Amino acid sequence: MSTTPTNPSSAGAPGKRQAPAGERVADWADGRLGIYGLAKANMRKIFPDHWSFMLGEICLYSFIIIILTGVYLTLFFHPSMNEVEYHGSYIPMQGVRMSEAYASTLDISFDVRGGLLIRQIHHWAALIFVAGMLVHMMRVFFTGAFRQPREVNWLFGFLLLVLGLFTGFTGYSLPDDLLSGTGVRFMEGAILSVPVVGTYLSMFLFGGEFPGGEFVARFYSIHILLLPGIMMGLLVGHLILVFYHKHTQFAGPGRTNKNVVGMPLLPIYMAKAGGFFFLVFGVISVVSAVASINPIWALGPYRPDQVSTGAQPDWYMGFSEGLIRVMPGWEINAWGHTLVLGVFIPLIIFPLVLVAIAVYPFIESWVTGDKREHHILDRPRNAPTRTAFGVAWLTWYFVLLIGGGNDIWATHFHLSINAITWFVRIFFFVGPVIAFVITKRICLGLQRRDRDKVLHGRESGIIKRLPHGEFVEVHEPLSQGALHTLTAHEQYEPAEVGPTVDENGVERKVTRAQKLKAKLSNSYYGEGNQIPKPTTEEYKEIIEGPGHH
Repeated sequence: MSTTPTNPSSAGAPGKRQAPAGERVADWADGRLGIYGLAKANMRKIFPDHWSFMLGEICLYSFIIIILTGVYLTLFFHPSMNEVEYHGSYIPMQGVRMSEAYASTLDISFDVRGGLLIRQIHHWAALIFVAGMLVHMMRVFFTGAFRQPREVNWLFGFLLLVLGLFTGFTGYSLPDDLLSGTGVRFMEGAILSVPVVGTYLSMFLFGGEFPGGEFVARFYSIHILLLPGIMMGLLVGHLILVFYHKHTQFAGPGRTNKNVVGMPLLPIYMAKAGGFFFLVFGVISVVSAVASINPIWALGPYRPDQVSTGAQPDWYMGFSEGLIRVMPGWEINAWGHTLVLGVFIPLIIFPLVLVAIAVYPFIESWVTGDKREHHILDRPRNAPTRTAFGVAWLTWYFVLLIGGGNDIWATHFHLSINAITWFVRIFFFVGPVIAFVITKRICLGLQRRDRDKVLHGRESGIIKRLPHGEFVEVHEPLSQGALHTLTAHEQYEPAEVGPTVDENGVERKVTRAQKLKAKLSNSYYGEGNQIPKPTTEEYKEIIEGPGHH
């Protein structure tokens, strides 16, 4: 910063030059806020360069685009259920009675300059935001980036994903068109299935019997204030923790848990990030301009006595609908009350699965007993059980997604809707198990191939004839960098309960938690669950042996 005197008495003295106005303002701000010291400590922070790290950036930039377009839309949207008669530019709807919310959405689409494009960008950005968060979390999961000290950051990301689902649902419901109204009616039925408090929750949310007269205004407040505010706080906390813990990196020469190899934040990374932001914005804008989404004018306003054909929610809520569609219509009638198990059980399964995803880092840490900090990422093949769990969850999700659109599958592929429903019911249990077994075997096979590469080298495609007539393929030894990458992963020893009787013959009490931990640890790292890494002795024996080519 400048050290040039800025005292008025010395400003005009011979040989004294007054600092420029901008520099004086910077000096003033730095003296009160410490901006220079903060920037000096963090603006040269190193970030590793890998394409998969851009997934998080896509989420961030999509969120920014959602906020910018959402602010524009709030200027013209009227969150009211009051009935009006439409007299706007869209001629087929003229004279139709509808809510102010639906009428103002038509006005945004047809009368506000650029309104339809902004609506499309807002909706597409929301879809890409949720998709980006899901893929980003899968990258974090499969590479083990959630391990200590990043468990809290995993929870922040998980909460952002869940809040993103519900923020998207509330925004999708605001136009009060026939499709979104069907989705809200679906949610109202799920709420009513909750014993004891379901009716009260529904009355509070909708302001009376569905559709009530308040739900658009209440969803509007939740959509533009409550959920985005919480998400903004979580996002800031998420980025702060990324800065504090430093970024993870993939294994490679010179990369350890104590350093980060990459580019400085300023100027290189910021320049690339800025360019990538405009690239994401441009792609979303082009998609929004050429691919129509949620054309509410083709559906009409919501009416309780109508349901649009092929009504489907946005993809990220499809699996929750699939749970309810394929669940048998079980009911329990007791003491004058009906418990609708066909809706209530899926309503319980949905949050339980989400909680299992949220607490997984703590379960794995307990199973391994590893309390060290990890800044080097795993290759998914080197954690076969974890990878198999992730693929099993994705399989379960896609099976339910099919269930959520069973009518669409039936009409487009000329199939029986009952056959599709039974397929989903069976594969709800069988599909994840099959996916788990297959994925684990693939990971172990890839580990064997890596072991063979380390010991025997890479196949060169060159065939050589030996003096005694045998033909062999020449193998080229791997570089030191490739050898390091293939052998940098850790291999845990499975936990053991140990002897239950000590040397004095006194029986030692073994708790159920210890037994469970030993069983889980053996299923993660026991025999048949990981391929031993080649040792230095094995490598030297083959490299220096007479049969090496």
